Amino acid sequence: MKCSGYKVFIRVFALVFMMSLLLVGVSLYTSKDEFKKGKIVQHVFTKKVEQYRSTVEKYAIEFDVEEHTDVLLAMMLQESGGRGDDPMQSSESLCGEVGCITDPEQSIKQGVSYFAEALQAADGEIELAIQAYNFGIGFIYYLKKNKQSYNQDTTIKFSQEMYKNADDPSLYTCLREEAKQYDACYGDIFYAQDVMEYKQKFVTN
Repeated sequence: MKCSGYKVFIRVFALVFMMSLLLVGVSLYTSKDEFKKGKIVQHVFTKKVEQYRSTVEKYAIEFDVEEHTDVLLAMMLQESGGRGDDPMQSSESLCGEVGCITDPEQSIKQGVSYFAEALQAADGEIELAIQAYNFGIGFIYYLKKNKQSYNQDTTIKFSQEMYKNADDPSLYTCLREEAKQYDACYGDIFYAQDVMEYKQKFVTN
């Protein structure tokens, strides 16, 4: 009986093993075929952000930053996750206060326009332009005036100075523990870093 049971076990094991190999082979073949056809495009962008891709592309073309469409979508993901009437959170760059934009397309147009302006001021330095989207283009002029390069140290220093010299520092909240330890509560000192990480987290053929 033991011998018979052992043979049954071996046969079942062999059958399961062969079926596993077959499934793996089919999966690899399908994946390879889909990859060749360009079907595997796994974006980290949420559906709420992806729904605005065509609108972002439209204004990226208009403002001559089409090659940075994915960066702009990553910025939207960082700003709002594609939620709300101002998905690019661009009201402040338009009118100096939050909430003046209540139409997503106007938000995107203003956001793309402001990014294009920042990119030009930054002489094409993409991460500096992204950080300036969060800090304001004044950050770029601050670096140029002080003959400093864009890096994490100068980003923290600018945030510290803006926070310290603000008429009402209570308007700014340190959302990150890392920012609190530097007393750098103006804007988001890791904004560009996070946006670039979002941008890198998708796979294309």
